[in-house]
Amino acid sequence: MVKTDYDLVQGAMDGNEADFEELVKRYKNLVYSVVLRMVTDAEDANDIAQEVFIKVYRNLSKYSPEYKFSTWIIRIATNTVIDFRRKKKQEFVSIDEMETELPDSATPESTYVNTEAKSELMDAINSLPDMYKIPIVLFHLEGLSYQEISSVLGVSMSKIKNRIYRGRKLLKEAIESKKEGGSFGLQKG
Repeated sequence: MVKTDYDLVQGAMDGNEADFEELVKRYKNLVYSVVLRMVTDAEDANDIAQEVFIKVYRNLSKYSPEYKFSTWIIRIATNTVIDFRRKKKQEFVSIDEMETELPDSATPESTYVNTEAKSELMDAINSLPDMYKIPIVLFHLEGLSYQEISSVLGVSMSKIKNRIYRGRKLLKEAIESKKEGGSFGLQKG
């Protein structure tokens, strides 16, 4: 029988190392993915992901089964990244540094155009203030729902919707400005 996340949390709190190892196994890719999209360096992402699991282990008793474990762990990961960024003032990872799979039918021209478009979009996302950048990343790149983002960030769902809307608007303006020969210097709104 497969144990639920809550069963694993309970087992880990009782000293069962295998249960905590199973939690790490289940969520290491999710945590690393969230962290990597928010920092520029894979080594930093590894360090932060390890720190996230240390925090998870230390705070297992604070986990409430009324929430999904994935939401709880993403909140810890996001807060850890925010703390890291405050200390280091790092930028998001460039889309060029991310591994992507292209369809077999891609031509060199279409590959170049797609890479440039993704690069422009990531540059625009990187220029957003954190209050817009983080919800945009969690929603569009990580696929979290408004409710999950609200839980992760501890902000009302209406504020999350507003920040994603405003973030999209700022992105559109930044990309249009860039096409007109400007830069991605966005003003905080």
